[in-house]
Amino acid sequence: MNRPSAGKTSPTFPRRLAGLLAGLALGTALLAGCSSEGASTDCGLDACTVTFDRGVEANANILGVEAKLVGVQNDQVTLDIAGEQLTLTVGQQATEVGGLAVTLDSVTDSQVAVRISRNPS
Repeated sequence: MNRPSAGKTSPTFPRRLAGLLAGLALGTALLAGCSSEGASTDCGLDACTVTFDRGVEANANILGVEAKLVGVQNDQVTLDIAGEQLTLTVGQQATEVGGLAVTLDSVTDSQVAVRISRNPS
């Protein structure tokens, strides 16, 4: 007589669990799939905030593109995003570059914070 096994898991359960955990790890790696030098990044699915350190060669690879801090003069910041240079000021509307919207959040004596997001269109 075959009885249902109470409390036992099927042999496929460990494989499914391992697959789920591997998928979660991959998803986390994609979200955190950014690297930087002289900068810190805080990324979500469609946007990243990059905080560049001033006075060093600062760059970050985020959302599939490279972002570099080129220079800062007064309240203007020059960036190289995906090979295109742009100059931004705090409070300026987002500038589009290579399908991304770039906004300058803040400029201090030691750091520059920029928000880079995928364009919804």
